[in-house]
Amino acid sequence: MKVLADNPRARVTEVLYLPGGRRESYVRPTDQLVVFLDDCTFDRIDAVTGDVTHRARKSGEVLWHAQGEVAPVLVNTGEHAFRTLLVELKS
Repeated sequence: MKVLADNPRARVTEVLYLPGGRRESYVRPTDQLVVFLDDCTFDRIDAVTGDVTHRARKSGEVLWHAQGEVAPVLVNTGEHAFRTLLVELKS
């Protein structure tokens, strides 16, 4: 993870997912935007039920997540690394 900007209103972090890389589940501390910088495929593993969903995203896609949500486990199933921008909105 590489912090690109941090001020009283927002924090922007570039996140790199290596092939086979895994992001563990966590509770989102703020409202968040996720911007996909690369085309990618990954497995989304529900932290509560363990259900696995295969996802594909295109560069430029944006997701919104609310503060307090439980983020799923993510596993990069692609052959290449992919990057996202995580924009955390501060109150």
